[in-house]
Amino acid sequence: MTEAFFSINDLLRRKLQTSLVIIGVALCAGSTLFLLLLSDKIGFGILSVAESRLTTGFTAIFSRFIIFVGFLVFLVGAVIISFLVHAMMAQRTRDIGLMKAAGCPNDLVFGYFMNELIIVTIVGCLLGVAIGVTADYLTSSVFNIIGFQVASWRVNPWIALITFAAFVGLSLTVGMKPVLAATRVRPVTALSPSFSFGLSRESDFKGVSKGGLTVKMAVRNLFRRKSTNSRIILCLTVVFILVTVSVAGGIIANATTRSWVERAVGENVILIAHHEVTDQYELLLSKFYTEGISTQFNYSDERYLIPENMSSQLGLIPGLTIDPRLILETQVKEDRGIVLGQNTGETTYVGDNRRGMSLIAGVEPDKVLGQWFVDGDFLNGNSTSDVVLGDTLGLKLFSQPLAQNATLFEREFRIVGVCLDPINNGNVTYVPLRVLQSATGISCPNIVMVRIDATTNRKEVLNQINITVRTMDSEFEVSELDEILNKQISFLGYIWSTIMLLPMLSLPAAALCLIGYVVLTISEQRQEFGILRAVGAKPRTVVGIVMTQNLLILLSSWAAGIALGIMATLMILIPEPLVTGSTIAEIAVWLLLALAAIFASGLYPALRFARKPILEIMTHN
Repeated sequence: MTEAFFSINDLLRRKLQTSLVIIGVALCAGSTLFLLLLSDKIGFGILSVAESRLTTGFTAIFSRFIIFVGFLVFLVGAVIISFLVHAMMAQRTRDIGLMKAAGCPNDLVFGYFMNELIIVTIVGCLLGVAIGVTADYLTSSVFNIIGFQVASWRVNPWIALITFAAFVGLSLTVGMKPVLAATRVRPVTALSPSFSFGLSRESDFKGVSKGGLTVKMAVRNLFRRKSTNSRIILCLTVVFILVTVSVAGGIIANATTRSWVERAVGENVILIAHHEVTDQYELLLSKFYTEGISTQFNYSDERYLIPENMSSQLGLIPGLTIDPRLILETQVKEDRGIVLGQNTGETTYVGDNRRGMSLIAGVEPDKVLGQWFVDGDFLNGNSTSDVVLGDTLGLKLFSQPLAQNATLFEREFRIVGVCLDPINNGNVTYVPLRVLQSATGISCPNIVMVRIDATTNRKEVLNQINITVRTMDSEFEVSELDEILNKQISFLGYIWSTIMLLPMLSLPAAALCLIGYVVLTISEQRQEFGILRAVGAKPRTVVGIVMTQNLLILLSSWAAGIALGIMATLMILIPEPLVTGSTIAEIAVWLLLALAAIFASGLYPALRFARKPILEIMTHN
């Protein structure tokens, strides 16, 4: 028989300890792999350089969020694995003492337990890869079912291999320390319960001297096991930080980015244009959530221009807000800019005279229906040589757009703002309508955006618009943009909802840590609980003591995790977050459910132990 066989046989005899470590490692590795695989397919992942969907501005927010969450997931994996191995070795310290007392050298003992650690690590990481791939496939299938095309069967093997290797290395690294520390202990020390359970002297804390028996014993036991308690508090705190960032951050980010899209596209906006232009405009909007769309189009065709009599007739319809636009496509050139150093006072040239094609939208600044999230300023009625760039164009073509100029139609314009805009995937430039007409010689707009006043009868006004447009020219049509807007918002919502699924894998791992903690504390308090039962205490008294200990541990971790998670979400991850009363209530419900779920998981070992006969409780296995 080999040494590995004895390790495997020993692990099989300790099913609970072994299962806790394997499942904990698997859930941590699986959640990380799931995050990496899904983000790689969407196109804004940690390892992906493609930005095939969304705009560059939205992609930057998602990428920053995912990188931070990915770091937290990896950190959660480290602390969970460390605690589970610590709990496993704490219950094996007595075995180590017996082995060393029988004459086993340190290197033999260390090798024996390292074999166990290697076995559970490899099995856990393999199971984690299977969990991650399965979760990614199911999520991708859901995306495809609801209409957003994602490759369900495309799994990047390098991501799976790197994740497997990273968690094997992580598990062995953090797990080696408690194994090494345990094997260096002297036999007489290892056989002492006060060492194996990390007990310290009685606490001088008097804050609950007048409390009930349950609270007194719970607080006393917490202060006696400072080492183990600090580990579980750290572990649960990191988990609650991840849960807060994923849930609260996901809810706030979803509401914030949804607001940006709604403001840019406009709610209840109706598009009036030639039917070919209407199809093209909807295609430009759909590039926000659909990959690989070709949008080459001749916008300057005279057939597409809005007839003057149609514009005048629309203006006679009561309850309409009209936004005429001229959209074209041309080359935009980056002009070099000069930046003055704040500290040195030296001037620096920025920009590289790059060129790129862009959608050009001529608008009347005082009539636009959109309200963009803008870095800088939007156009105003006095603008004659100003432009506003979409975020993709501004961030890809320009080094520091607000310090540079842009050249289009052989004329130089000052960049006054960069806006988040889903149309043409953010590759758009807004200029004053009269300036664009003067530069191109095109006198009429080719699209008209209208919004019906809420005080009027929408159905009647819409019917009047349709009659007016069809009477003037049957080639023109009226299209409501709410369907496209809803798809854009849904795509954002599904992505954020998917990110919010990550705690669903981390919470079970945290629950396993709490179960391991409860098993460890019950083992230490076994004789104490047995004496309580022998003198007449009911099983519910034992359960009450364990529940109080768990609740104190959880509440301290929960409060710290929420505070740090909210700070990270509002101060680092989301610019100008939109927080409403409904989002606060939703976040509170989810976080309370997470607390309740982990708390409930810690009741199982306590209930199971309390139902045992007194003689079995007093017997130390």
